[in-house]
Amino acid sequence: MPTPVPEQLSSTIETLYRAESGRVLATLARLLGDLDLAEEAMQEAFAAALESWPRTGVPEKPRPWLISTARFKAIDRIRRRAHFDRTQRDFALYMEARINQAALEDEEIEDDRLRLIFTCCHPVLPPEGQVALTLREICGLTTEEIARAFLVTPATLAQRIVRAKAVIRDRVIPYQVPSSQELSARLGNVLLVVYLIFNEGYSAETTGAELSREAIRLGRLVLDLLPEPEVMGLLGLMLLQESGRAARTSSDGNLILLEQQDRSLWSRDQIAEGISLTENALRSRRFGAYTLQAAIAAVHVESSSTASTDWRQITLLYDQLLRIQPSPVVELNLAVAVAMCEGPEHGLALINDLLAREQLSHYHLAHSARADLCRRLGQIPEARASYEKALALVSQEPERRFLARRLAELK
Repeated sequence: MPTPVPEQLSSTIETLYRAESGRVLATLARLLGDLDLAEEAMQEAFAAALESWPRTGVPEKPRPWLISTARFKAIDRIRRRAHFDRTQRDFALYMEARINQAALEDEEIEDDRLRLIFTCCHPVLPPEGQVALTLREICGLTTEEIARAFLVTPATLAQRIVRAKAVIRDRVIPYQVPSSQELSARLGNVLLVVYLIFNEGYSAETTGAELSREAIRLGRLVLDLLPEPEVMGLLGLMLLQESGRAARTSSDGNLILLEQQDRSLWSRDQIAEGISLTENALRSRRFGAYTLQAAIAAVHVESSSTASTDWRQITLLYDQLLRIQPSPVVELNLAVAVAMCEGPEHGLALINDLLAREQLSHYHLAHSARADLCRRLGQIPEARASYEKALALVSQEPERRFLARRLAELK
């Protein structure tokens, strides 16, 4: 009979899985060169821990125990395959020798995590596959948790992961950090995936907090392994944006705009850390778009109110951001900042120009911003028309309720 697992030990192993499964899996992926086999071996190692540790106690260093156990489990699997398939015998001998000779120093294991991050975020994978694989393999979220966050079925999410793994296998993508010549270009892809995860959590209604936490945790991991200025900037940006989560919605789930938020609810610890990271990134003078966005967020959180915000500084930062990362969304944000420091008529002219170019015609926030400026200028029919367009395009329920309230106030 299996040895009963005490509740406290079961909780310890569950916590350990959350904390260490990414490291264990990354090392196994390097050893085996096969993500599926690595996952299977890791799961068997944790199952072995549930069976063994009630009798022997938790090892002083659980991670090496898990990796060692998983190595033997993987070798057993390879041997069983070779037993049934003679063509696999030479391969099995080669893999067994490779696994047994591989280095397992702590420094090597940490490097393994960076290798796996770059593999999961490889540009040949489809974007949705990169995000799903990163959350599954690096953050340790279950398929069900990821599917719930992205509002898809677990089967759909599982297919994304399967397809991403197939691309890695079929294209023989190596588990390695890019060479120094291509590191800068590939790092951008990693940071984009992290920020996509964070943005999904920022806007999600139910699972948002957990997803944002995972993105921040992933940002910390990348920064620990690769302390580049833009990694600092991205982590600073996420912390500053996340700092206001408690103030963004009311108790009944309604959206609260920045100007009406209770700033005492903002997380001062996250703000302090976010500002420190942003300042360090800016001092390097090798910063990019994430750091500039973090600098804009820092101006907001350092202000005691919307009225006292340094909108001139925000306008200058958006202008600089637009030069290094031209996009209609940045132009929209610049227009709003211009409206705040030069008057709504100036911002409205810029937004009208953007919408005339049809670059943001399907972006609800562009119509919502136009509606607000029209409302402030007393152009009520124009405001009503823009709120209606925004309402037709919005997908998140809190924003829908907010726009509906604004529209009702005009009537």
